[in-house]
Amino acid sequence: MVGIQQPPPDYDMIIVGAGFAGVTLLYHLRKQGHRCRVLEAGSDLGGTWFWNRYPGARVDTEAPFYGLSIPEIWESWQWSEKFPSQPELRRYFAHLDKMLGLKQDIDFHTRVTHGQFREDRWHITIADGRHLTSRFLIACPGPGTVPHIPSFPGLESFQGTVTHSYEWPEEGIELAGKRAAVIGTGASGVQIVQDWAKRAQHLTVFQRTPNTALPMQAEGWMPDTTLTHAAFCNYRNTHFSGVNYQFTPINTFDVADPAARKAFRESLWQRGGFPYVYANYQDVMINPAANREMYDFWASKTRARIIDPRKRDLLAPLEPLHPMGAKRPTVELDYYDQFNRPNVDLVDLRSTRIHSFEPKGLTTTDGRFFPLDVVALATGFDMITGGLTHMGLQSVDGDSLYDQWRGDGGVKTYLGMSIHGYPNMFFLAGPQGPLSFSSGPIGIEVQCQLICDAIQSLHVGGHTIFEPTAPAQEAWSQRVKAMFDETLFLQSPDSWFLGGNIPGKKRELLTYAAGLPQYQKDCHKAFGTWEGFVRK
Repeated sequence: MVGIQQPPPDYDMIIVGAGFAGVTLLYHLRKQGHRCRVLEAGSDLGGTWFWNRYPGARVDTEAPFYGLSIPEIWESWQWSEKFPSQPELRRYFAHLDKMLGLKQDIDFHTRVTHGQFREDRWHITIADGRHLTSRFLIACPGPGTVPHIPSFPGLESFQGTVTHSYEWPEEGIELAGKRAAVIGTGASGVQIVQDWAKRAQHLTVFQRTPNTALPMQAEGWMPDTTLTHAAFCNYRNTHFSGVNYQFTPINTFDVADPAARKAFRESLWQRGGFPYVYANYQDVMINPAANREMYDFWASKTRARIIDPRKRDLLAPLEPLHPMGAKRPTVELDYYDQFNRPNVDLVDLRSTRIHSFEPKGLTTTDGRFFPLDVVALATGFDMITGGLTHMGLQSVDGDSLYDQWRGDGGVKTYLGMSIHGYPNMFFLAGPQGPLSFSSGPIGIEVQCQLICDAIQSLHVGGHTIFEPTAPAQEAWSQRVKAMFDETLFLQSPDSWFLGGNIPGKKRELLTYAAGLPQYQKDCHKAFGTWEGFVRK
């Protein structure tokens, strides 16, 4: 009958996000028989790897440990690079869809603007005004999906091209004959510089904190054809980050011979990537002297590649600005070599600051003017929490998650997957979980399995609603923070591990630091008896 309002579509599960977490959940929950719908703001699968399309974008975890263990995918896909590029990650997601039929249950161009649990359902509002309901909400927005753009005075007056690394135009940016700038030297900045330095007429890199980037050592890489599916799956149960290396179980100075320590570090250096830090001696993130020796080796290797003394001291200073590893390192192909090019300059934002943008460039507080045509803002993200707090979620009492976590109490979760006041909700790759110290897809598979098992347990027990208690949430939050008490991470207050890169964001530890095996033990213990939860 005309004029009768139809009820909103109802599902067992609404999953927000179609990156690694969203598609993995969709695959497993459909197998359990649940009616699922994935809501994705972009126009295709990939999450981070859909949006981060800037030149040079690639993963910093070695293949195949940046992939899924789903058997039909494992058996039918072969990586072509040691550190896969963004185009290869896009092809990987297309392969996932081809093999698993994912898109039939995904709504693209669909951004969630509000969500609240009322009575026995989640009520979800979409940006276009549509409404949906579901028994469960599983939020997978990704840890780095809310770009941070500093409030540079006059930015809107700049007449050239300016874009954040996360909002890169699909058609790319023309650089021939252009004067370009990259602001920021985190992971995205390093990768953009490696590309732009070779193509721009002139490139100015604005650096606040030097990046302790590690060499990829990707030349001549060949896939390991001896790695079995069973071994791959076992790493996530036995190794700290779920990959094929972890801290060496000996303290630095238990090896009395400096030459032996140097030879050990050289072997890690030649291996390439994160093992230089995360397969180093077990005390490098606890003992300042051990950390300093690790840094000094890195600095000697890196400084040898930089010709200009001023740039050398800025890019790889003899005195570290923070403990190595306290800010997440990245990996590089030829980043430091680009500063030997005559068309590449480096500005130290610790001795000066960006004063304002002008129509034809920008000025710094020391009075210099930099004429520019193109600017890349590699200025980071509201990491770990931003994707969740910008979804418009409200507790059962009507409080916004954004206000709750930005308040004096800070971030509170239970198991890094659930929140008091938000029944029947899980989230992945967010605060107080293990993802910052693990391979993304592997850590995601761990959390996905825990969530699927928990939902199945609720069903078998005849329960329809669950919610963590406030005391359990408080205890978990304190435990996560206590993991860092004896470490060097607290000596880098501007790290995104602590929310320190966002003005006004509370400085607090946002990630679980005991590794994937211990995390699984903690969660199995809690879900085994539903300790710390109320079920109805």
